[in-house]
Amino acid sequence: QVHLVESGGGLVQVGDSLRVSCEVSGQTFSTLSMGWFRQAPGKEREFVAAIGTNSLTYYAASVKGRFTISRDNAKNTLYLQMNNLKAEDLGIYYCATDKYQDGFSTRPSEYVYWGQGTQVTVSS
Repeated sequence: QVHLVESGGGLVQVGDSLRVSCEVSGQTFSTLSMGWFRQAPGKEREFVAAIGTNSLTYYAASVKGRFTISRDNAKNTLYLQMNNLKAEDLGIYYCATDKYQDGFSTRPSEYVYWGQGTQVTVSS
């Protein structure tokens, strides 16, 4: 069983930066392809970014150029650096493990294990 714990969410203002983290246990982290999703109130969960075992990355168009996904295999931790935050970036941010290695999946159904989420609120 893979266990994921997100942290680092909070209340920020438009234009601010924030980094959320996801600590992974239960499986060799370096072998996992990972993704970040977010869910705003009343909306479906949406893809944000994905990273492969080779650290190649893929982003949703809405965050490309502002967000950076990265991983530290020595710390079993996934990160999402969010810069120039916009009001529409608010939501609960979830990390998840991709069913496929280096698949860069964008659909929630293609992810197996999920964290509990961390809340990001962007105030204007």
